[in-house]
Amino acid sequence: MEVTFVTGTAGSGKSLLTGALKNWYVNRGEDAIAVNLDPGVVELPYDPDVDVRDKVRLQEVMQDYGLGPNGALIMAADLTATKLAEIQDEIDSFRAENVIVDTPGQTELFAFRESGEFIVGETRADSKVLLFLLDPLLASTPSNFLSLALLSASVGLRLKVPKITVLTKRDIARDGVKRITEWSKDTKIFEDALSATKDGEQYSLYSELFRSIRRLSFGTDLYPVSSTTQEGMIALVGEMTRIARGGEEFTD
Repeated sequence: MEVTFVTGTAGSGKSLLTGALKNWYVNRGEDAIAVNLDPGVVELPYDPDVDVRDKVRLQEVMQDYGLGPNGALIMAADLTATKLAEIQDEIDSFRAENVIVDTPGQTELFAFRESGEFIVGETRADSKVLLFLLDPLLASTPSNFLSLALLSASVGLRLKVPKITVLTKRDIARDGVKRITEWSKDTKIFEDALSATKDGEQYSLYSELFRSIRRLSFGTDLYPVSSTTQEGMIALVGEMTRIARGGEEFTD
């Protein structure tokens, strides 16, 4: 069983990609299920096969513990971890080859609390991969792109599983996707763009941070995809499969 955890900032398209990946596998004759781990989500663009809201709901946590939205989100994240054994049993009952896990919209709650690390570490699987979704609308400036690249690297280090950085919304932000992809591949192009917005100490700091990320191989390679048109899905799923096979080359 291959488990894919879909993470990223709010609005980056985690739920859309979760549904798209499940459909991708199912349409090719493979067993796949979608798991929702967000206890606060109201609507989803897919029908979850396993849903944490059957066990933990944000509104109920607010009422039961007398908490506001922020406190309830933290409590709900920790309560989700206590339900992992039950969630795992549900996942196992499907005997699916591919499990796509849609994580909470608040990345920091999942990635930087012990509960998120516990869930990723203790979930049973033959292989695991982490997708960090990068929104091209949010990463439209060099400094924003660098900030998100740092967040992607940090999440990968924290959760300790192989990570792929996915550039979403390929169909609606083509110019932005092209520009950001060029930044990620060529340090000079990124630094030229950076020099138009930053100078002096800020330029030096941002430039050195970017070079450090590339030098340490923390994952500035991007996989542009569209959850709507499924552009880029072959390359993304191919890389996921390569990781699952321990580095073997993937052929479609």
